Amino acid sequence: MAVLAAKGIIKIDLKTTGSSTSVFETGSLSVSSIHVDTSNIASPPKPLLIISPTVQGTYPVLLFLHGYELRNIFYTHLLRHISSHGFIVVAPQLYGLIPSSGIKEIRSAASVTNWLSTGLQSVLPEKVKPDLQKLALSGHSRGGKAAFALALGYAESSLKFSALIGLDPVAGKGQCCQTDPKILTFLPHSFNLTIPVSVIGTGLGNEQRNCIKCPCAPDGVNHVEFYSESKPPCSHFVTSDYGHMDMLNDNPPGFRGVVSGYKCKNGSCPRDPMRKCVGGIFVAFLKAYLDGETADFKAIVNDPGLAPVKLDPVEYIES
Repeated sequence: MAVLAAKGIIKIDLKTTGSSTSVFETGSLSVSSIHVDTSNIASPPKPLLIISPTVQGTYPVLLFLHGYELRNIFYTHLLRHISSHGFIVVAPQLYGLIPSSGIKEIRSAASVTNWLSTGLQSVLPEKVKPDLQKLALSGHSRGGKAAFALALGYAESSLKFSALIGLDPVAGKGQCCQTDPKILTFLPHSFNLTIPVSVIGTGLGNEQRNCIKCPCAPDGVNHVEFYSESKPPCSHFVTSDYGHMDMLNDNPPGFRGVVSGYKCKNGSCPRDPMRKCVGGIFVAFLKAYLDGETADFKAIVNDPGLAPVKLDPVEYIES
């Protein structure tokens, strides 16, 4: 049973358990991938990959920020999984060949957020409408850190976010080497956020690929610290046998795609179950906190074995 908490946040009662979930499988809705360049009549501030259901309806919106030196198209399988369960996913390409500074990256994400209310409807399939009252924010790697920074107000946006997901977020090379802006305080529950937060980490992200490569998600500035600094309600899921890039498509194209396969320690198992797991957690969390449909989220928290890959640990602090 879901009820509204004092601040309007859905409160989840884990005592009423769910025993199964379908969020790890592709959803029932057909989806389309829409590429919108800055030259489009809708004039987005950054090139966009939008994945939307094609079935008539009004859907929540998820803004997804790509990882460092990666492209938004590297995540299409993951984002299509999420969209097939009833979400419009907007994934901007925040920079080109040369990565922007952390602050500029956050401002770019804010500019895309501000564009949503005026431009998004015009590029969606016919009879598909965005519900910007149900807007969630997410990102991977440094994009995960950028998502937290945007939610914390490091750049101004005209829309309010209702939920936040960090996908193996990373804030630098170590506690003494945070990227700007330095958002981690290393104090429990110190993030000044009043929205539900979920952090998805990887078990191999803090390990070196080889003796000359630093870990892609070093201890002290990775998912563990982001979860520690989040206020309730917050949740934490760790895919213990997978690495920092294992939610990307198989064999992403181009030079950056090839390099992405060698930068970090990867898991030895196929990526498809990892993408289904991450996508399912996204869906369950968003359905719980945007729509009040809590059964799938409760089922995963109470029985992590339902996931297609090993989740350990799984943590949840209610509001």
